Amino acid sequence: MTPEQIDAFLTVHRDLHREGPGEPADVHWALEKLGLSGPLDVLDAACGPGADLLTLAKALQEARITGVEKTAHFATEASARIAAYAPRVQAVEGDMSTPEGTYDLIWCAGALYFLGVTVGLQGWRNVLNPGGAVVFSEPVLLSTPPSDGARAFWEEYPQITDLDGIIERVTAAGYAVQDHRMIVGKPWADYYGPLQARIDMLREQNPDAALTEALDEHQREIDMWHAAQDQIAYALLIVKPV
Repeated sequence: MTPEQIDAFLTVHRDLHREGPGEPADVHWALEKLGLSGPLDVLDAACGPGADLLTLAKALQEARITGVEKTAHFATEASARIAAYAPRVQAVEGDMSTPEGTYDLIWCAGALYFLGVTVGLQGWRNVLNPGGAVVFSEPVLLSTPPSDGARAFWEEYPQITDLDGIIERVTAAGYAVQDHRMIVGKPWADYYGPLQARIDMLREQNPDAALTEALDEHQREIDMWHAAQDQIAYALLIVKPV
């Protein structure tokens, strides 16, 4: 993207609670399934503005938690959000593909697809402590062939598969799936609702051409979700190396 397009994107997303669908219940589900507690080392890979980082901080009172985020603006927002938990919890600007340290849990909400499931999991294998786990959410097709609405929504992610296809990519990385659940419906509405309000507010402020283009792109995304919301989902998976 051009600098103008990046600025426009950040303007649209400024002060949003999340950068993608999800909810605190997802974090609590994974922690309960894994039975995690105590003085753990946890990584939130691509933590965005820190919504899940804050949930992890509250849920794991003894853990040392690091959020890594490549976009400086989001890393700054995340740092402010978890300030009450510093220095035990921190958010830093960095590359999630090459994290420093070792971890008992790597949490990655809606971002592993930037690396590719297989490549990303392989890259994290050496930074997982023995018995450690990765929990990640990945776009998933709920039916094959997909509905026209789902096909249109995921047009820019041709690598998308059904759940079996995700499991195949996990297996190819040398991991096994421990459990999974679907993120569909309300968590998406809870993400798109504030985004829609932000779009509507910015349109009233006489946006320039770059911002207008960004607003139009985000509006198309929201409209496509509304048209096929029961067919658009993430799969949240708990995986461990084998």
